Amino acid sequence: MRYIYFIGTAGSGKSSLVQAYREWLEVQGIDSIIVNLDPGADFIPYRADVDIRDWIHLDEIMRDHSLGPNGAQIVASDLMAVHAKEWVPVVKSMETDICLIDIPGQMELFTFRQSSTALIEELGREDAFLVFLSDPALSRTPNGFVSDLMLCGITQFRFSLPIINVLSKSDLLKEEELEEVLGWSRDAYGLYNALTGPNMSSQAVISIEYLKAMENVGLYRELTPVSALEGTGMEDIYNTIQQYFEGGEDAGSRPSSE
Repeated sequence: MRYIYFIGTAGSGKSSLVQAYREWLEVQGIDSIIVNLDPGADFIPYRADVDIRDWIHLDEIMRDHSLGPNGAQIVASDLMAVHAKEWVPVVKSMETDICLIDIPGQMELFTFRQSSTALIEELGREDAFLVFLSDPALSRTPNGFVSDLMLCGITQFRFSLPIINVLSKSDLLKEEELEEVLGWSRDAYGLYNALTGPNMSSQAVISIEYLKAMENVGLYRELTPVSALEGTGMEDIYNTIQQYFEGGEDAGSRPSSE
């Protein structure tokens, strides 16, 4: 089983993309399950096959530890690892090709907690892949684009796992805006020119230094536009993951282990 983690800032569209990707997989005849790892989710647009809310309840954490919602979310992120022996076997018992994992809405609760690394190890690091969602609301400006690129790079640095950087909700951008953002992702020099306009700000100077650093360490990568609403980009995600794990071989055509 492959474990695909969907990571991004709050509001970047993780849950919607998870649902859209599962629907696309079903059309292709590829079996998958969804694991919800957001204990604070009031609503999710899919039916979770495994839901962390069956083991962890924010209201109980708030009551038992005298915490507010934010503090309870932090405790809950650590409790996911504490309860791993209970819910991880449930996930592994399901016979499927792909496991889609929807992380907490606030990416820092997953990306910057040591408990998340423990969870990845428990499920299987060798079968893990990251899908990082860049939010078009941030990426549509040169400085915002660099910020999103940094978040993606930090995520990969934290987990040391293969990753694809997707431009989520690309349908929200006008055609010319989308082409501009994608152009920046393909050509660092083009982004450099966008940052060094006639009214270059001090923030742009800092962004340029970050940009140079990411280029030097190989963290500058092309964006893949996706839209959960329009169902576009799903094949690109699939092909990238398959290319890494199978050299392009279709997951649904792998021979049975029996």
